Amino acid sequence: MDNKITKRITFNNQGICSYCTDFEKMKGYTFGRSKSVLDAELTKHLTKIKQSGKSKKYDCIIGLSGGVDSTYVAYLVKQLGLRALAVHFDNGWNSELAVKNIENIINKTGFDLETYVVNWNEFKDLQRAYLKASVIDIEVLSDHMIIASLYRLCRKYNIKTIITGTNLANEFVIGKDWVYNKNDLTNIKNIHKKFGTVPLKTFPQLGFTKLFFLKWIFNFQSIDILNYLDYKKKNVKDIIIKEFEWRDYGGKHYESTWTKFYQGYILPKKFGVDKRVAHLSNLILNGEITKADAINELANNPPLPNNEELELEEYVLKKLDFNKEEWAAIMAAAPIPHETYGTEDNQAFVKFIKSITRLKLHIIIHYLVPLKRKIFPKK
Repeated sequence: MDNKITKRITFNNQGICSYCTDFEKMKGYTFGRSKSVLDAELTKHLTKIKQSGKSKKYDCIIGLSGGVDSTYVAYLVKQLGLRALAVHFDNGWNSELAVKNIENIINKTGFDLETYVVNWNEFKDLQRAYLKASVIDIEVLSDHMIIASLYRLCRKYNIKTIITGTNLANEFVIGKDWVYNKNDLTNIKNIHKKFGTVPLKTFPQLGFTKLFFLKWIFNFQSIDILNYLDYKKKNVKDIIIKEFEWRDYGGKHYESTWTKFYQGYILPKKFGVDKRVAHLSNLILNGEITKADAINELANNPPLPNNEELELEEYVLKKLDFNKEEWAAIMAAAPIPHETYGTEDNQAFVKFIKSITRLKLHIIIHYLVPLKRKIFPKK
């Protein structure tokens, strides 16, 4: 990671970047703690999940994409004896590999599967709008819909817990200027209003205010189970290959044809961002590869092979109804910050809640954590 690929990075006097120092701090009070502490916390969560699921068909819900993280979550949840409802979000871009992986996982675990299929005309119009808006995080749309769909099913089946594959070990490092708030419904609606044409009648929506009430008033919770484990990508792949005959699809999140094109084509060509730099940096910090390994990977392999790049470009343009001239104009247009189109952060309730949250985090990090370490020093 350097200041050519992301502006939000700093270096100390020893030349160590802010991502490395922040990773070590974060690790110390999350997944880097002793196994006994993590096991105890996970056991506490499991007890609560099972109690809340008594007399219900399901005690938790999991998202299933066919990728490494979600596949391993399915494996863990089965091993821990939880009764999960598996949910797959089909946005029209599934690869054949992802579909086969999901089929194998469901057959082996016996979990019920609900597939949420988006209205393609609406979703296509949203993706076209985001591309015309020239914002960087086009994945906001799928991520927003996935979260909204999971909470919708939680309410339908009275499930209180979502178990996710989000993990700090492999996902902490990311260019902060590459991504945008997935729950900023105002931003999504404004971009669509400006550039879209199809009315959003079925689009699942979950803004900050609704999410706040679901979490804090109705006690729906989300647990990142992989943060309670020594999570190593290579070891996990070996397990899911053995247990589910899982097949690898290449890069991170490349189980989606769209994500593969977005990360391997749009980001490097239009925004000058190679997300593999962040993905590999995570693996270095987590002790899974060396820096030399990462440099070698970047030097010898492009984000997408040339022949695959051309095939994907042709496929995506046809699927999204863009001609060559329209696409050239989109790729040549200057990047525009998401905030230009308006944000939920300007709403009074959102400002109030976020200010309280920041104050709470400030007190915990700067006062309570140091005090706890002073009273209970590590042996």
